Amino acid sequence: MIQQVLGRVGIFAVSLLGASAVIFLVCSALPGDIAQIMLGEGADPAALAALRAELGTDRPAVVRYGGWVAGMAGGDFGVSYLTRTPVANLLAPRVGVTLWLVGFSMGLAVLIALPLGMLAAQKQRHWQGLLASSLAQVGMAIPAFWAGIILVLVFAVSLRWLPANGYVPLRTDPLQWALHLVLPTVALAGVQAAVLVRYVRSAFIEVLAEDYYRTARSIGWIPWKAMLRHGLRNAALSLVTVVGLQLSSVLVGAIIVESVFALPGLGSLLLSAVAQRDLMVIQGTVMFLVLAVLVINFLVDLSYLVIDPRLRPGVSR
Repeated sequence: MIQQVLGRVGIFAVSLLGASAVIFLVCSALPGDIAQIMLGEGADPAALAALRAELGTDRPAVVRYGGWVAGMAGGDFGVSYLTRTPVANLLAPRVGVTLWLVGFSMGLAVLIALPLGMLAAQKQRHWQGLLASSLAQVGMAIPAFWAGIILVLVFAVSLRWLPANGYVPLRTDPLQWALHLVLPTVALAGVQAAVLVRYVRSAFIEVLAEDYYRTARSIGWIPWKAMLRHGLRNAALSLVTVVGLQLSSVLVGAIIVESVFALPGLGSLLLSAVAQRDLMVIQGTVMFLVLAVLVINFLVDLSYLVIDPRLRPGVSR
């Protein structure tokens, strides 16, 4: 098992290095000169050369990439070209906002999708199952940002039950912190729950055809008890895979949802950096998001060994 874990660590490291190279190459290939943007079109050539030397953009790409990677190994994501603030300092206060949004959204999505998916599988030939599947189809067709706008119009503008946008830190006012996260969480969770319902339904339809489920039903267990007691663990492997993949899409969706609700998370930081062409902030933010996705995938791989002992070396299948 240790050998398998080390192998996955190696894959994680190679993937991270490859992702950093792609991100650096893409950002370096973007047109424009940050020094020219900062000093203006009529800037003196000597001033432009001095600023390029100060920013380090006049160095060869290989040298800049090596310095960037070496810095990230020590937690240094570089320095913003425009504000001269360390990128790590820009990321730190925003990471918590995005993590709260992603965590709550994914948790709510699972809580919605699990019972609905099981219902859709158990009642697949009845109106309850058809209704659950239909709702999932509709939810998959609705973009998260559009769902967010509708929620704002209904619950913030019309009913005035919840704030429309903004963010209040947890330590400042826990109640307002929670209220400001309700609408963006529901908007993001609703779309993800619709996707998960389809996978949960498929996983439990397979469970319904297994001998252990039929045996449990034959000795008098009610359907829900048999599915939860025997089916959930056997369907967990595929469900964990789907949840891991969906977490990656939730991170991407959070970028758009944060802009709709004016949340000061990683999404707003990234969009602002793109608008100002602050490449160092773009590189650092995207790299952090990639790191989060790779960590999620790494943990999902490790969870396989816990969920299904047959995947461990030396265990008979």
